[in-house]
Amino acid sequence: MTTALRSGISGGYDLHVPEVSLDFPRAFVEFADPADHNQVFRCDLTWLTSRWTCIFGSGCKGIDATSPDAGCCSLGAHFADEADHTRVAGFVAALGPQHWQHRGEGRAVGWTETDDDGELKTRTHRGACIFHNSPGFAGGAGCALHTWALDNDIAPHLAKPDVCWQLPLRRQYREVDRGDGTGYTEVQVGEYGRSAWGPGGHDLDWYCSSNTEAHVGSDPVYVSTAPELTALMGAPAYAVLVEHCVAFLRDRAAPVPHPADPAV
Repeated sequence: MTTALRSGISGGYDLHVPEVSLDFPRAFVEFADPADHNQVFRCDLTWLTSRWTCIFGSGCKGIDATSPDAGCCSLGAHFADEADHTRVAGFVAALGPQHWQHRGEGRAVGWTETDDDGELKTRTHRGACIFHNSPGFAGGAGCALHTWALDNDIAPHLAKPDVCWQLPLRRQYREVDRGDGTGYTEVQVGEYGRSAWGPGGHDLDWYCSSNTEAHVGSDPVYVSTAPELTALMGAPAYAVLVEHCVAFLRDRAAPVPHPADPAV
């Protein structure tokens, strides 16, 4: 199962990278949202109990081979909505030169831009998001917002654009008709795989979520991303998810592990 993607893929990524096929069996669990009777969560247990972990700076090759040190930050970050932009702007104002390598550029020219479709995003500078600090920067390599948050005892996901702290978690919504005149909102929580990027996903030079090189975490995803999952689901629903994940790992009556995980 841990063979490189080959069939039907024409992107430029290295075919020798141990990335699993895009399609494999998964196990899901559905449960009502304890905080909202009109919502039902559908959670990918295969992903959430996998051993994926972010390896930024520790083997990550980046989605663009021309800027490998940027990880998945080479394209800049699109804002989910105006509230997302406003929240991040408040933290940007607090960034000093000791945390933000390109602060001068950001202050002089601006730290946002619009894409070809007019959507607002963080500006790219020197092949990466303008908040990406290069290796060797005295304040630390990586996201300036992330580093600033850690230094100020703030959870990093509170300071970063939504897409940055959610990836590679994915939350999707779907309206479900029960067929009896009633319905509910299905909230699916799972893996933001290569295919979730759309047709452009084929062109990413490397991608982590289905890559064996990134499935080296000491804790399963539902534990290592607890703050992010709590923000996406709410504390009551996350607590229910934990119960299901624990039971899934304990029982595995019909195991459906992530194929990028190490063999047990």
